[in-house]
Amino acid sequence: MTKENPNSPDLKSGKSSKDYSKYFDFSDAKVISEEDGKTTYRIKGRTVQINSNPDYKEGKRRGKQEIEVINFEDTDTHELMEQFRQMNLQRQHYYSIATYGCQMNEHDTETMKGLLEQMGYQSTEDRKEADIILLNTCAIRENAEDKVFGELGHLKVLKTEKPGLLLGVCGCMSQEESVVNRILQKHSFVDMIFGTHNLHRLPQLIQGALFSKELVVEVWSKEGDIIENLPKKREGMRAWVNIMYGCDKFCTYCIVPFTRGKERSRRPEDVIAEVRELARQGFKEITLLGQNVNAYGKDFTDIQYLFADLMDDIRKIDIPRVRFMTSHPRDFDDHLIEVLAKGGNLVEHIHLPVQSGSTEVLKRMSRKYTREHYLNLVSRIKAAIPNVVLTTDIIVGFPGETEEQFADTLSLVQEVGFDFAYSYIYSPREGTPAAVMEDNVPMEAKKERLQRLNETINQYSRKSNDGVQGQIVEVLVEGESKNNSNVLAGRTRSNKLVHFEGSSDLIGTFVKVEITDPMTWYIKGNIVPEAVMLA
Repeated sequence: MTKENPNSPDLKSGKSSKDYSKYFDFSDAKVISEEDGKTTYRIKGRTVQINSNPDYKEGKRRGKQEIEVINFEDTDTHELMEQFRQMNLQRQHYYSIATYGCQMNEHDTETMKGLLEQMGYQSTEDRKEADIILLNTCAIRENAEDKVFGELGHLKVLKTEKPGLLLGVCGCMSQEESVVNRILQKHSFVDMIFGTHNLHRLPQLIQGALFSKELVVEVWSKEGDIIENLPKKREGMRAWVNIMYGCDKFCTYCIVPFTRGKERSRRPEDVIAEVRELARQGFKEITLLGQNVNAYGKDFTDIQYLFADLMDDIRKIDIPRVRFMTSHPRDFDDHLIEVLAKGGNLVEHIHLPVQSGSTEVLKRMSRKYTREHYLNLVSRIKAAIPNVVLTTDIIVGFPGETEEQFADTLSLVQEVGFDFAYSYIYSPREGTPAAVMEDNVPMEAKKERLQRLNETINQYSRKSNDGVQGQIVEVLVEGESKNNSNVLAGRTRSNKLVHFEGSSDLIGTFVKVEITDPMTWYIKGNIVPEAVMLA
């Protein structure tokens, strides 16, 4: 479900040019101790405590074991958090977190911030002031990994200047065996490596790294539990709400099922309680998150309660806007369409990744639907929600994609008329089936196809924006324009970006804007005074 900058090609394609095998050489590592399932090594002059290593085979396993719902703060955790609070009362310590990738990663960062601040740490934008720096990473594309390793190179200098600084790498990259071993061999100045299933263990991991002076590695590859009541630090007027974790689809290009575990849904009463609390706190918009959000509830064995049922219940909560992402076409049923058509706080924007317009390519991707299935679904959605705005994800240059198959993608974009699309050149991920497929599409062809795709998407984006010229739309004001402090930016219910002149005290409120000047990527307008609206 990663959403990064739109229309930015990942120029890494074909079989990976990196030789990861060299990172598995532990011939110079000395085992110091083995106790309670933990192994302590001496590697290149650094003591490394391996609590658990990532394991692709374990990550792929989908057993029948029951998902356990765990309350975060037990007695031991409470005492440890208090010890950190006392430490920070004696001298204030600071943290900084860099987040890469998708909304799920953003939400994980909110959780880590919440944990750190309950431990008494304070946030800082100045890395030289920070006592803890965490890189919350993304593993969807290879260029995302390159950014993180480049950042580690910069942080090595800071670590040399400030030896007491704790550096941690977490998130999806940490769930990859090759990444962990590369850090151990080439970036041993890192102090903590932990995965997506281990966020709630952050206090214990910091304790281990801080007081033992060891590099602590704890990456669970288990199927995953659900941790409730984790603290979160949310900022602004919008909030992310995880309703489920993991993915069982195993698309051939995707690493997420390995890094995020099996599909497991939060109990509806816990989700609804969280949304009600966010409404009470005054949040204007929530986004329900999941790697495959509309598979919600399919893992329940004691109740019949699916994503449509959850949306229907949340529709009755007094919060202005409710969104969700990311959905999978195979799990988008008529009951969900029926509920979304009720409107209210359920917005008319649906992100529906297609990935390719060719049935043959979709089969190689193991998407488990056809071009015809997708177009039929779109037709049913548009019939029920005439004002719906559809956006999507598209991969070009998948192994074996022919010019004719790419033409199928272009024709599907034209038939659906997407308002916007995240488009990428295929990037192989080690450990996925697609990474070993023969990639016979030249890079120049991939770049040229991406350009043609983006030109087509731009045409339909502009056409959609032209369609709202002269309309008065509701805009949630998010902040000031980066280029002009007199111009505010916000989004409509259909997720269109709107720029208009106004004062900063409007940030966080809803305003009415008359659209005067549609552009390709955003639309301009003038704020409509309330008196005019009442006339």
